[in-house]
Amino acid sequence: MAETGLVHIMAAHSPLSAILAEEARFDGLWASGFELSALYGLPDMSLISMTQHLDMLRAIAGRTTLPVVADIDTGYGNAINVIHAVGEYERAGASAVVIEDKTFPKVTSLVADGRQELLRIEEFQGKIKAAVATRRDPDFLVIARTEALIAGGGEAEALHRAQVYEDAGADLILIHSKKKDPSEIVSFSRAWTGTVPLVVVPNAYPDLDAGRVKALGNIRMMIYGNYGIRAAATAMKETFRRIMADGGIQNVHKDILPVEEIFRLQKMDEVKAAEARFLR
Repeated sequence: MAETGLVHIMAAHSPLSAILAEEARFDGLWASGFELSALYGLPDMSLISMTQHLDMLRAIAGRTTLPVVADIDTGYGNAINVIHAVGEYERAGASAVVIEDKTFPKVTSLVADGRQELLRIEEFQGKIKAAVATRRDPDFLVIARTEALIAGGGEAEALHRAQVYEDAGADLILIHSKKKDPSEIVSFSRAWTGTVPLVVVPNAYPDLDAGRVKALGNIRMMIYGNYGIRAAATAMKETFRRIMADGGIQNVHKDILPVEEIFRLQKMDEVKAAEARFLR
């Protein structure tokens, strides 16, 4: 962020998706709770445990050099749970955590008619203070995510909450909206008088591109929150359909990556070289 002014963070649900994101030259990775839930075939409703998410984050961090922003939902409980979670995520290789101000268990933000309940401001303030006090590395970022717009609280509520969270020590504020256009985000950005930068997740309003974001001046991070799993599901769905329709793989095989490309992503050559060197 200091070097470029705006960083682009791609959601990852596996080490392979992280490798592909790094090759595409993204600035960082979003260890997405939504994508991991979808990978397990479960709704994003706090059903995936912290242990499951940490295991995947460790696997991702072990296969990429990119910084990882961990989506830890509501922090898995109260401020005491946040203390435990921040310590675990920092040790696992995360460079940042995002904590949202909804009640536990949460419901994914963009689902129609979903239960969106906000936590008391004072309680969430305590979570942010706990996270900041727990981190060992001062460069480890604590990002406070307000769901006030998602819950229908309006811009004034969102601005108030964001200021309280900055005062509690948050390094950035993630402002989220489910409108199909970026009007709420643009309005919030222009009204924001805090000193910390903003983060946006333009899943519902894809027309908000990097050029428009830079023009606003105070947004420093864009997270592409569910595009990895959607792209993977799109490709698998179409490929599987074609195989059954064709009665075999005789047509589809030429339209997908060759197995040699998967070998490359797996670094098979390095393993073969190690075998030749060390296995006698």
